[in-house]
Order: sequence, then C-alpha cells, then structure tokens
Amino acid sequence: MIVTTQDLTVATQHRDQMVDITRDVTAILEASQVREGTVTVFVPHTTAGVTINENADPDVVHDLLLALDQVAPWHQGFYRHGEGNSAAHVKSSLVGCSQSVLVRAGRLILGQWQSLWLCEFDGPRSRRVIVRVTGE
Repeated sequence: MIVTTQDLTVATQHRDQMVDITRDVTAILEASQVREGTVTVFVPHTTAGVTINENADPDVVHDLLLALDQVAPWHQGFYRHGEGNSAAHVKSSLVGCSQSVLVRAGRLILGQWQSLWLCEFDGPRSRRVIVRVTGE
C-alpha cells in the first residue's frame, strides 16, 4: 500500500473564483506511482471548497458562482458573524471541503468534461489544498 500526501498552494485573485487544479492533482498522482486506488482532495478552510464539474465551457463556472450568490448573497441583514463573510461560510458548506476520485491504470477516473476545482468564496487569498493518494 502506497500513501502519499502533498500540499498545493493556490493563489486566488477574486472574492468568488473557481480554479482548475486537475493538472496539479494529476502531477501528484503520477509522482506517487499509484496505479489503482483513490485520490482525496481536501481544503482545510471554512470559506473555500472543492468540487468536480465541467471544464469545457467557462460559462458553467460563471453560472455556478452566480447561483451560489443567489443562494447565499454576500450581504444579508440577518447575518451575525462579525467578520462579514457569512456568505462564504454558507457556500463552503454547500460545496463541501473534499472530493475523492478513483484511480485506474494510474489515471484519475474523471468524465471527459470533468475537472477538480478549488472554490474560493472569500478571496483573494492563498489557499492550501491537501492531496492524498492511496493505493497500489
């Protein structure tokens, strides 16, 4: 059993942004030499998340961020959190902080149009992404 854990640092440029981290995660997988197993991607932040979604049409990312803004608008009179970033906390909880992807023949099993995305909801910031590869 091989277990490899590596951190990525992702710099974001906007308050709400999605950054495709698939190539970085793939590079960690390739370096691990795992052929069959699982890659877990975890974001240890309460105002960021990680998701799997389309990578072909940038309008999808735009629409996802816009829809999340509709669900959790930045300014609401009922928010009580003193830092003023309650919407970012809500979005992070909705999206989630981790994803697991199966590995077969040394490759991530993702659909043709799928990518792994770091979701920034309180940027710009420098975000830590922990990638753990487990397998044979």
